[in-house]
Amino acid sequence: MSIIIDRRLNAKKKSTVNRQRFLRRYKGLVKEAVQDAVDQRSITDVDSGSDISIPRKDVSEPVFHHGRGGRVEQVHPGNKEFTTGDRFQRPQGGGGQGSGEGEASNSGSGEDDFIFSINREEFLEYLFEDLELPNLVRKELKDSTDFKLKRAGYTTAGSPDRLNVVRSLKAAHARRIALSGKERKEIRALKRQLREMEVSPERNDEVLRKELKDQIAALNKKLKRLPFIDEFDLKFNNLVKVPQPSSKAVMFCIMDVSGSMTREIKDIAKRFFLLLYLFLERNYEKIEVVFIRHHSEARECNEHDFFYARETGGTVVSSALTLTDEIVTERYSPDEWNIYVAQASDGDNWEADSAKCRNIIVDKLLPLTQYYSYVEITDRHHQNLWHEYKAIEKNHEGHFAMQQIRHAGEIYPVFRKLFEKKEGQNA
Repeated sequence: MSIIIDRRLNAKKKSTVNRQRFLRRYKGLVKEAVQDAVDQRSITDVDSGSDISIPRKDVSEPVFHHGRGGRVEQVHPGNKEFTTGDRFQRPQGGGGQGSGEGEASNSGSGEDDFIFSINREEFLEYLFEDLELPNLVRKELKDSTDFKLKRAGYTTAGSPDRLNVVRSLKAAHARRIALSGKERKEIRALKRQLREMEVSPERNDEVLRKELKDQIAALNKKLKRLPFIDEFDLKFNNLVKVPQPSSKAVMFCIMDVSGSMTREIKDIAKRFFLLLYLFLERNYEKIEVVFIRHHSEARECNEHDFFYARETGGTVVSSALTLTDEIVTERYSPDEWNIYVAQASDGDNWEADSAKCRNIIVDKLLPLTQYYSYVEITDRHHQNLWHEYKAIEKNHEGHFAMQQIRHAGEIYPVFRKLFEKKEGQNA
């Protein structure tokens, strides 16, 4: 078996093959660095590339060797400074480890941690690895733009690249047999008559014999004038476009911006939805995102207003859920769309409204949606909305999921829990 090694260099004389091999080897460390970058970056910079630092001790290949310490006897060549029997002092302090964490020393040597950069595509690849939209299914063929070429017999016209040689030769052979049947029958009869004359004990009529041979030659000459293959014989493979089922999906992002949502909580909610937006944008071509902000009133807005608008007010979560149901009914038929909802809130809601929210989700939204995810952002005890939603999660496992985020460091782990790839689900 031949093994081909691609040694072509990419930009800046870096090998992509070696780069990918290195990334696979230190995959775990890269993932930890990606999570740290998500936790520490600003919202506008969360999707750019990153510098990955790998500790010096993890870069080298593992080998068996004598450890440091103990009593070691070594033989060194003499010089003008030392003579036989002199003793050396052990290195003191940090020992030149190079990480900047040890104490200063006037001796010893070491190496810095290995630092390399990954670009935006590599960063997003590790960020959203093994994630997917749950329960995604293929919908109706209406308005589908995906087509697949499928064989549909043969035609007598087409481009040369679709010429079917075998079918064309079979058609030519059949045509030649059909058009030459009468002449071949006459030739067989004349040959039979000529043979009988040749084997007859009586004297042959040379004139008749010559006439028979001339007739046979004339008929053979006529047969040779038939073309071996005619334009009529050409057959072409017929390929037709068959529409493919579409995997269109729409994601409703519902964010609570009421007065109880502090600036820190809103920042966490925005980071969560930004991760979700990047995940959808990178992994799905036919995805629409509907942004809904709500306090006591809900409104559909564009991406900029969703992340940067500043209006606030009381808290009536059901207003956002009702608006979501109205938009689904008006624009997104469940027969054509995979419908998803992601809601983020601090859980604080008008007391009488939480039960109404539960009814709207159970009776109206869950029958239409593929997956509903709820994130409560608070470091306090759970709010009333959490307890109402908990009953929904118990009765709709796999279609309703909820998680709590206490601080910014839990955004990415919670995001992975909500959208991690599960075995046995449709891709």
